[in-house]
Amino acid sequence: VKSCYNRLMIKKQIKFFILRWIVSSFLMWICVKLFGRVDQEVDTFGVFVTAGLVLSVVQTIVKPILTIFALPLILLTMGIFNLVLNIAMLWLVVHLVPHISISGIQLVWSWLLMSVLTSLVNFVIPDYN
Repeated sequence: VKSCYNRLMIKKQIKFFILRWIVSSFLMWICVKLFGRVDQEVDTFGVFVTAGLVLSVVQTIVKPILTIFALPLILLTMGIFNLVLNIAMLWLVVHLVPHISISGIQLVWSWLLMSVLTSLVNFVIPDYN
């Protein structure tokens, strides 16, 4: 019975990860179309799929670790510091994924938009547990 439960949990986790990947790719597309650019010589679909995957992995692995370390600030600001964490995750993704560039004041606006959208997505899409 326990192994059947474990298989069901793994399937559920994979399903939510793929859903988060698709939504993250779409959100990256919105932010880059509004505030950034993609190099002309590359396949934009592949770049956004890659960026969505990197964002999903960062949100799944890096953000929970940073959330634990930032817990005092999150409690002190009543959760608003989560927006700063989302901005940091987007900054990391933009620097890890080649061919995407967002610079200047557009970078700040993109980070703010993406952090709000990511917070909404994290609220709508349940955790993996």
